[in-house]
Amino acid sequence: MWPRYHGAVSIQQLPSLLINQIAAGEVVERPASVLKELLENSLDAGATRLWVDIDQGGLQRIRVRDNGSGIPREQLPLALARHATSKITSLEDLQRVTSLGFRGEALPSIASVSRLSLTSAVADAQSAWRVQVEGSADPSAAEPAAHPIGTTVDVAQLFFNVPARRKFLRTEKTEFSHLEEVARRIALSRFDVGMQLTHNGREVLKLAQGDTAAARDQRVGSVFGQGFLEQSLHMQQEHSGLRLSGWLSLPGFARSQADLQYFYVNGRMVKDRLITHAVRQAYADVLYHGRHPAFLLFLEIDPELVDVNAHPAKHEVRFREARLVHDFLFRSLHRVVAQTRAGSVAATAPLEHADSSAPGLYTGWTASPAQPGLNRGFSPSPAQPGLSLSVQESMATYGKLIAESGSSGLPGSASKDGPNGEAALMPPLGYALAQLHGVYVLAENTEGLVLVDMHAAHERITYERLKTAYWNQGLAIQALLLPQVLEVSPMEADLAESEAAFFTQMGIELDRSGPQQITVRGLPALLAQGDAAVLVRDILADLREHEHSQRLEENINRLLSSMACHGSVRANRSLTVAEMNALLRDMETTERSAQCNHGRPTWIQLSLPALDRLFMRGQ
Repeated sequence: MWPRYHGAVSIQQLPSLLINQIAAGEVVERPASVLKELLENSLDAGATRLWVDIDQGGLQRIRVRDNGSGIPREQLPLALARHATSKITSLEDLQRVTSLGFRGEALPSIASVSRLSLTSAVADAQSAWRVQVEGSADPSAAEPAAHPIGTTVDVAQLFFNVPARRKFLRTEKTEFSHLEEVARRIALSRFDVGMQLTHNGREVLKLAQGDTAAARDQRVGSVFGQGFLEQSLHMQQEHSGLRLSGWLSLPGFARSQADLQYFYVNGRMVKDRLITHAVRQAYADVLYHGRHPAFLLFLEIDPELVDVNAHPAKHEVRFREARLVHDFLFRSLHRVVAQTRAGSVAATAPLEHADSSAPGLYTGWTASPAQPGLNRGFSPSPAQPGLSLSVQESMATYGKLIAESGSSGLPGSASKDGPNGEAALMPPLGYALAQLHGVYVLAENTEGLVLVDMHAAHERITYERLKTAYWNQGLAIQALLLPQVLEVSPMEADLAESEAAFFTQMGIELDRSGPQQITVRGLPALLAQGDAAVLVRDILADLREHEHSQRLEENINRLLSSMACHGSVRANRSLTVAEMNALLRDMETTERSAQCNHGRPTWIQLSLPALDRLFMRGQ
């Protein structure tokens, strides 16, 4: 039975040991939390090399050595005192934190639940110095030690004095996997810092420092895998004082889990719902159901516009202009994903790995394929054409379009050799050879064999044209025959009233009709037969959570996608060679044409080396 208190409550000052252990409970969740704090301290000290030694999943030892600026002898005990830090000195510093640490709680919190040794040397000092502390005890007197310039923090027997905490830890293998994940995330935040990680004396990770483009690619490939590097888009965008850069996976590299999603704000690794929502929205039209994109992204923002003090372990941040940040992320990523046209990056048949498609790398906003010659002599249009075509588009249109490419549509009609013997006129998807079972188009390009799912490809083309036509013409509002009154909370009513201009812009006419009522009077014509209550409530929920909503666009696009599916060329439809070639050309100029509306691939590339392997040629 819970104790019951009667009468006056006695307020007492908590002892320092208990204060430290409470702080440790917030900061030190598991061994990986210790490693994160120690590595961040090293980076704040200006380290360019990090050596990490782990024993028994971090329970026996976590030792981090760096070549940073070091700590003077007289300040070593102070480094183990709570709320003692070199990183901020005033409220103004706290409002624009540029360091990874700033509270001064990490080392004393770790020391309160371990046996900790702190050794450090500064430049021009005659000797390094060491202090030790065990649990609740005071730090020992500093004693001379042998150590190069920099600092070593040795954390032994974590939670030795809090056995209840040890019971909640997992196996050694599991705990080390979390430690390794922290090391990888830190390593990807600073390409200019080298890192070495060992576990039980065995080297697990060794990353050389280097901030050139080649060195960055090498580190990303080492941590994320070469498949991600080959199947990613390198992007960089800047607007309104915000800068976003990094790597974004192609839709075909989507994962079954959200395990390769690294996001950094001003060099700090964070997990944030606003960021996750913006990324998910950017991929909304191209990912297969239940799949997750992989990304490594860096956001640079004025430190005054982001609150890094929103979580005890600093895992989360709070943006002062959340809508601005969300819109910038969504628009930047959406623009990159839209450039995934068929033929821009080779997609090979997944013969071995389900999660990797094939080599192909974007650099910047435009395709820069890994295979030379894939796009030579052919430049797809930079923007989606705004054609207002009916859904029941005649396939004869494709026969007419081929004339624009200057070819009869036959594979042999194009010159494949330029002045230097290079492919000059061959477009990315090549030229059609035949149709297979009325479902697939077979084509030849400079790389080998291209296979196209003609229904999926035409579905995407039709869908993109419907979207362009619909959104370019503006949202036609249809008044509801019977206005719909919704009972909402006072907060939702206030939000609907304050965001009235946003709803009008989205084609929704509504007004506040009571303290807890709003009345919907009109919807976009395409959604007039839909459930107005569900749509408006969902938009209000999004605005409350993210200060942004894509619900309306999602609902309209879902209907357009259905229309495109029914209006596209069906299976078992015979196409002429000219029609097949025109379909290939449309795929090359249509945004997101590498996937159909449901996220399935529209084409794959079988290279000549891959075909040779299938037939054991050269073996």
